[in-house]
Amino acid sequence: MASEQILIFDTTLRDGEQVPGCKLNTSEKMELALELEALGVNVIEAGFPISSPGDYESVHAIAKIIRNATVCGLTRANQKDIEVAAAALKPAARPRIHTGIGTSDYHIKYKFNSTREEILERAVQAVKWARNYTDDVEFYAEDAGRSDDAYLASVIEAVIAAGATTVNIPDTTGYCLPHQYGAKIKYLKDHVANIDKAVISCHCHNDLGLASANSIAGVINGARQIECTINGLGERAGNTSLEEVVMIIRQHPELDLFSTIRTERLNPISRLVSDIMRMPVQPNKAIVGSNAFAHSSGIHQDGFLKNSINYEIINPADVGADSSKIVLTARSGRSALAYRLHKLGFSFDRNDVDELYSRFLAVADRKKEVEDLDLMELAQNYQTTIASI
Repeated sequence: MASEQILIFDTTLRDGEQVPGCKLNTSEKMELALELEALGVNVIEAGFPISSPGDYESVHAIAKIIRNATVCGLTRANQKDIEVAAAALKPAARPRIHTGIGTSDYHIKYKFNSTREEILERAVQAVKWARNYTDDVEFYAEDAGRSDDAYLASVIEAVIAAGATTVNIPDTTGYCLPHQYGAKIKYLKDHVANIDKAVISCHCHNDLGLASANSIAGVINGARQIECTINGLGERAGNTSLEEVVMIIRQHPELDLFSTIRTERLNPISRLVSDIMRMPVQPNKAIVGSNAFAHSSGIHQDGFLKNSINYEIINPADVGADSSKIVLTARSGRSALAYRLHKLGFSFDRNDVDELYSRFLAVADRKKEVEDLDLMELAQNYQTTIASI
């Protein structure tokens, strides 16, 4: 068995909800929180309590019903935010306050009109305030992906000394390449004297389509928590996709890592999130897309039918997906046609399939996909023709 656990921090209810049109009410958030707990996530970021009365109520309600996972509330680095988050999290069996501030020179200059020294002081003060309410405090260094490594390390060392137990290194703008993000995590491991006192967390955005790759680069280099969302939902182009990083870890035993996620629940919760948040999943989405286990090329279909391992690295049942699909198009071959006809209850020999194949192609050239009704009609017409000879 893999020796080191990667904690899964789900922020579907916070960062995922920031997608336009995906606002959730309290009952919807509670339903999803219970499903996330059943999925096996370690931390549920339930919301940003000070942002609105509704979000406060949602975090408070989730804190009451979740018993196994840690329930987390987001704050900015100010006292009022932290006080409100603490009140919302009061019923939680395992409360966490997630506080922080931007550490890149872009944020320091253009967002806060401040200095590196002042930002470091604010970061430390925020952690101290949060520690008044809980021993589980996570600090985020916003825009860490574009932060100077030496300055970032000084901030991280200071907040750990102040009591932070998790340090979040966000690639807020999705800018980093995987080797750059991995090197940043390694730099912190090598240059923060007290880094062994905290868990390093990856929070990567998908602006360049690299969120999952960056998160994996992070854990390869020593991070032990990944912050992610179901279906990769999130601000702008989205967040790290929970289902992707979980299955990467599972399918690559050489990483010697594991998570507590019950992978057979991935597709069901993906569909539930899609329905509740009114956000369709793209068909070619890894792991949970409707085409993730569909084969339409004749060469692929033939290889898959000979042995599924030729073209599938994941058993659909392992992620709660429907069985693999052989989709018939004009690119499909004879083996796929024979397979689908057999599934419909027809027994044709090779000569019959050869004859049917030319008729099949005529239909396939007119349609994007040949359905079962089309195959039934083809097969029955062929049988009628044969019987009349």
